[in-house]
Amino acid sequence: MILITGGAGFIGANIVNALQDREPIAVCDWFGSDDKWKNLRHAVIDRFVSPERLAEFLTDHGNEISAIVHMGAISATTELDVDLIVRSNLQLSRTLWDFAAKRGIRFIYASSAATYGDGSNGFEDRSDEEYLSKLRPLNPYGWSKLAFDRQVLSLVRRGQQAPKFWAGLKFFNVYGPRERHKGAMRSVMTSHFTALRNGEPLRLFRSDRSDYVDGGQMRDFIYVDDCISVVKWMLNNPFPSDIYNIGTGKAGRWLDVGHSMFAALRRDPLIEFVDMPAHLAGRYQYFTEARMEKLAAIGAPLPGTSLLDGVTETYNYLAMELE
Repeated sequence: MILITGGAGFIGANIVNALQDREPIAVCDWFGSDDKWKNLRHAVIDRFVSPERLAEFLTDHGNEISAIVHMGAISATTELDVDLIVRSNLQLSRTLWDFAAKRGIRFIYASSAATYGDGSNGFEDRSDEEYLSKLRPLNPYGWSKLAFDRQVLSLVRRGQQAPKFWAGLKFFNVYGPRERHKGAMRSVMTSHFTALRNGEPLRLFRSDRSDYVDGGQMRDFIYVDDCISVVKWMLNNPFPSDIYNIGTGKAGRWLDVGHSMFAALRRDPLIEFVDMPAHLAGRYQYFTEARMEKLAAIGAPLPGTSLLDGVTETYNYLAMELE
């Protein structure tokens, strides 16, 4: 049995759906009262586990678990309850790490490009403490992901017991199907789908930096299926345990993203700019671009979905969901 935490969420649900032909799956997540359940309505799930009962589940069914894919987290970059983030993103992650280490099973977890902060120290895909200690995340979420990365690497350096194969995946700007439930944390592609389909303009944030024109802010956007391909490969192959960037390796401008969105809908571009909200001032990443040499070196599948193809697939899925 594969345990997938956050299995009803965006990346987690896509992993669940991609692993339907493997062994049984246990999903650990909260569903709430919105449409998050729809992410799993086509999946066969062997067991559902609420996060507050996870420790009990590990005790009762630990010998059945062959791998853990840990995608569960407080992932909102605007969340300011740091105690909640510590419980969910650090303490729970450590519990799962210790379990996987004791059992000698694979452990794949979600880190984040948010660990890199504003990018002033690059996106080097390094896991040495000298480099990681220089990173300055812009929000508690990014800090929690960096803190767990450093905790894991410290345990390994000290020779502590570790999972048989483990990987921390620094996801960059992931988009695709099954993210409608994320609200304000949805990708721009998903959050603007309905409005653009109804003929409205795309509204993007103005730049408040002189070195970036409006719409010239750049992000490394990666289609979710490319992320899932890496996870599936790591579940099936030996590889050097480490922390890995998961991006395309090529940043795209917001304007390019906008043009792809309109092209996917077969509309002429209509883009307007609005002021950046005050709560994002000083916390906004203007540039992200993954270094991908480390992942390429181990033979894992590299992202190959073009922005236009990824957005088109996303919009086909959303159109089907809304019918």
